[in-house]
Amino acid sequence: MGSPHKSDKAAESQQHVPASAAVGTRGPIPTPAFGERVVGAAAIALVASLVIQNAVLVWTRPPGYGDPIEKVLAWHAVHRGVVAFAVGSEALNLPLLLVFVTGLHGLVGRRGGAGADWSRLAVAAGATLAAVFAFYAVLWDGVVLSAGGLAEPSPLFKLVWQLHAGAFALALSALGTTFIGAALAAHASRLAAPWQRVLGVAGGGLLIAAGVANLAIADGSPILFVGLLGYAAWLVWLLVTGVRLVLMPRKVGAA
Repeated sequence: MGSPHKSDKAAESQQHVPASAAVGTRGPIPTPAFGERVVGAAAIALVASLVIQNAVLVWTRPPGYGDPIEKVLAWHAVHRGVVAFAVGSEALNLPLLLVFVTGLHGLVGRRGGAGADWSRLAVAAGATLAAVFAFYAVLWDGVVLSAGGLAEPSPLFKLVWQLHAGAFALALSALGTTFIGAALAAHASRLAAPWQRVLGVAGGGLLIAAGVANLAIADGSPILFVGLLGYAAWLVWLLVTGVRLVLMPRKVGAA
């Protein structure tokens, strides 16, 4: 038998264990991951936001990058509210995009990791796309704000408009990379139908090809329409994938 004095000291030492030390032994507190329905809802919401945004712009017939700069100035002087809506929509589109690509990466990991490299590529490209589109939106703010005080186009106004066009063209390449990575990752993890992989690679390739010609697009080249075909493919793929994820049955006992 041990000494009673020793047992008393052991009890006292256990009573004086700091609370911080006890918490530290528990390990990190797990946070809930994005499930299929959350990722799918983000994809559907992103498609809806993009469609509404583009429908408003098409309705007001905005100038193309190849139109005379006088027409660009006249349109922006009148449609300041339209630009405010379009730029404000980007503040919603960017987090939805990031939720989708990071959530997709999490789903791929929980389904065995098949396609993990492609999903990591989609996350990196999606973050780059968000940064480029933020720059694009800020430049558009500069265009519309400067248009209100000009009687005729200034060299600075034209420069900001061309930078805005160049940022959009460069974003096409980042979007194409995001598209290909997400499509191949979803296919490898059986989150998407086989035909969606073909759509992703083809549409993403068109977007990257258009992005390579970003200088020509900023100067008004019709090569932009190649990228718009890829953009339409992205919306179709995103909507179909989102619906599939939302309707995907949950596993029994899943957290």
